[in-house]
Amino acid sequence: MLNETQQERTGSSPVLGTPKTNILLHLSGSISCFKACTLASMLVKEGFNVQTTTSETALKFIGTASLEGISGRRVITDLFGGTPDPTPHITLSQRWAHLILAYPASANLLNRLAAGLCDDLFGAICLANNFHVPLWLAPAMNSDMYAHPAVHASIQRLESWGAVVLPTEEGRLACGTIGQGRLLAPETVMALLRKAL
Repeated sequence: MLNETQQERTGSSPVLGTPKTNILLHLSGSISCFKACTLASMLVKEGFNVQTTTSETALKFIGTASLEGISGRRVITDLFGGTPDPTPHITLSQRWAHLILAYPASANLLNRLAAGLCDDLFGAICLANNFHVPLWLAPAMNSDMYAHPAVHASIQRLESWGAVVLPTEEGRLACGTIGQGRLLAPETVMALLRKAL
């Protein structure tokens, strides 16, 4: 991974010689994980390098084969092991990524990041990044969870530190209720990324 990282850190492809932006795409536990496949596919088609990471709960909703088939890269899930790189949280955050995007970002993820926890891969990535590259978070959860004071406090804290917390959509949720908390559509996120990068 380090050799690959050294090649891509320059911002050019060793094959095509064209500029490429590296997106670290993290999936946390949500039924809307399937939308991350659509977003990853759109990113790859537009020439972005995409490295996916997932929480353990995300893998309850989607398999690694889909993400690996789209990105052409092995999904990284573990802070300790699972990759030849002994410190993937450092390499990915400080030497590889140009933007870090949690899509979807569950209530659990938002609260953990706001507490500064780093006992899993993505928490360690975010602390090691320390906002040197943009951190975008796309919430996805039940409307009552989204309205909970703990979640709002976490969002406000993360934004005050420099994170970009994307809005949610209003609509029918997986639980059957209608309200805020629906994950922003991949096409909308893609349009925002085009403007930002």
